Amino acid sequence: MVMKPRTEKIFAIGDIHGCLDKLQNLLARLPYDSTCDRLVFLGDYINRGPDTAGVLDRLVELKNQNPRVVALMGNHEYLLLEYHRTGDPALLPYLRKMSIDATLKSYGIHTAFSLQSLNFLPESHLAFLYNLRLYWETDEYIFVHAGMEADLPLPEQDATSFCEARDSFISSDRDFGKKVIFGHTEFEMPLVTATKIGIDTGAIHGNFLTAVELPGNTFYHA
Repeated sequence: MVMKPRTEKIFAIGDIHGCLDKLQNLLARLPYDSTCDRLVFLGDYINRGPDTAGVLDRLVELKNQNPRVVALMGNHEYLLLEYHRTGDPALLPYLRKMSIDATLKSYGIHTAFSLQSLNFLPESHLAFLYNLRLYWETDEYIFVHAGMEADLPLPEQDATSFCEARDSFISSDRDFGKKVIFGHTEFEMPLVTATKIGIDTGAIHGNFLTAVELPGNTFYHA
C-alpha cells in the first residue's frame, strides 16, 4: 500500500508578549511535524510579560531548527526598531507605555540607557528582530500582525497598517481575496468570520495563548 504524502499544515500563533511558559505549553500541544508543516508567529513577542529574552531564545531556536518557520513583526517590535533606527525621544514614552521595562528586566537591565543602541540584545535576538516580515501569504491565506488597508495591493501597504490597524479592518467585511489571519486585537475567544480569523486571546492578561491549525480551522490553547 502506497502512503500518500502528508498535506502541509500551518499553525499560526498569536501574541506571546514574553509569556514563555504559555508558548512552551502551546507548542507541546500542537500536532506539528517540522518536516512538512509550518509555524507562523504573528508578532508581539516582547514587552509586558516576564520573559521576553526566553521567548526570543525559543523562537531563534525554532527558526534555526527549521527555516520554514515564519515570524512576523508586531507593533511592539516595530516601535522598538524605529526607536533604534531614529533615536527619536518622542517614541520613548510610547515604549514605556508598552512595558518595555519588562523586556529590559528579562535581560537583566534596569535602566533605559542602552535601549536605543539595543546593545543588551544577543546578536541572534537582534538578527531575529531585523528579519521579521511584515506579512506572509499562501495561495489561500494572508498572515499579518494587525490588519490591512482595503484598497491597496500587499506590496504597497504601509508598515503601520500591517502592525497597527484595528477597528476599521476588523469591522470591515471586505473580501481580501484570501482569508486574513491576524493578532494584535484581543478577543476572549478567537474571532472567525468569512474573511478573517483573529487569534490574539490576551495571553498576557490572564487568558490563553492561541494557535489555529489551517486549513482545518482547529484551535489550540495554553
